[in-house]
Amino acid sequence: MSLLSWKLHGNGKSVSAGAVVSTDERLSWPRTIGVGLQHIAAMFGATFLVPIITGFPPTTTLFFSGIGTILFLIITQNKVPSYLGSSFAFLGPIGAAVASAGAGGGMAAALGGIVFTGVVLALVGVAVRAAGIGWVNWLLPPVVTGTIVMVIGFNLAGAAKGNFTKDPLIAIITLASIGLIGAISRGFMSRISIFLGLVVGYVVAYIMGDVDTKGISAAAWFDTPSFTTPTFSMNVMILFLPVVLVLIAENVGHVKAVAAMTGKDLDDQMGNALMADGVATTLAGFGGGSGTTTYAENIGVMAATKVYSTAAYWIAGVGAVLLSLSPKFGAVLSATPAGALGGVSTALFGMIGILGARIWIESRVDFSNSTNLLVAASALIIGIADYSWTRGDYTFTGIVNSTLVAVIGYRVLNAISEARSK
Repeated sequence: MSLLSWKLHGNGKSVSAGAVVSTDERLSWPRTIGVGLQHIAAMFGATFLVPIITGFPPTTTLFFSGIGTILFLIITQNKVPSYLGSSFAFLGPIGAAVASAGAGGGMAAALGGIVFTGVVLALVGVAVRAAGIGWVNWLLPPVVTGTIVMVIGFNLAGAAKGNFTKDPLIAIITLASIGLIGAISRGFMSRISIFLGLVVGYVVAYIMGDVDTKGISAAAWFDTPSFTTPTFSMNVMILFLPVVLVLIAENVGHVKAVAAMTGKDLDDQMGNALMADGVATTLAGFGGGSGTTTYAENIGVMAATKVYSTAAYWIAGVGAVLLSLSPKFGAVLSATPAGALGGVSTALFGMIGILGARIWIESRVDFSNSTNLLVAASALIIGIADYSWTRGDYTFTGIVNSTLVAVIGYRVLNAISEARSK
């Protein structure tokens, strides 16, 4: 099969009970375009939350998510259906980099950190292609990955509080809307409840006159995205190391989930998937966009539609690039009021943390094991309380330190325990 050709599934109009539209198949083009638009809608809310929270240009982030998705499809040889949207794992390091603007940090340095993350992830992908995924599973068992993901979410609690307290009323309305939409709705609406809650908070704030519309009025309807050149500071780049571990876990999990749903053996694409996300993240960092990851939201669309065709993702990638050409659209997102951001980030950052606990539960991590218990407990406190220390020009933040404790601490203590038992 050539890169841009797919077999027609059945009559191209429907999917029979128990069947799936495989990665190398497609429905009729109108139906394929419809599924592609669903993928854009599914990724939209989460992908835009990152630039809204960090201050990155939303249209630039959307542009690179579309380009990254297309690159992912090419590098994985059209075998792994996936959308590459903004990764929440970057929120903490980006916030820390921007906050240290007077010490070699700032937005450009944060982009340098994203480039650094992408390069390291791409190199991990090359290593996995050469040696397999076994060494990654050895380095990052569930107790470690769950801890790191949890820390990345809960470390951001202070940032959520900062926006929440700027306008508590709008924040409460936004947070309550997220909860109510999630409780009342089912399926797709439930999956985008955070974005819909943000819309409710935004609209209420607009009615109350709390939205600054000057930037919206001044923005053009059509133009190319704005691009920013990164700068590189080792003091900032080291903040992004934990993100690499999270992206590895997310990509491996995504490929395994797709393999399970389609019945295809995709182990040979693990390295390609990691390398592709690394390349996409590197490109985004060089141009001013947020780092990317494979999106669980789009797995939900595939599970609901039974359509795993990569053709739909080509539609989504191209569609995202076209949407990124509207600065006015980006200006509307950039004008999101602080209170709405506070309500959203309270829910979002907490959910990221709980995803870490989900990894523990689904993997049945044994916390009667003293090594598991001590490593996870210590790393959580170090990360959430943001234990930081500085040596010369380098500052090691709570997320970095907790990651070191989780990864190195687990391997050292586990090795000692195994040696003693022998």
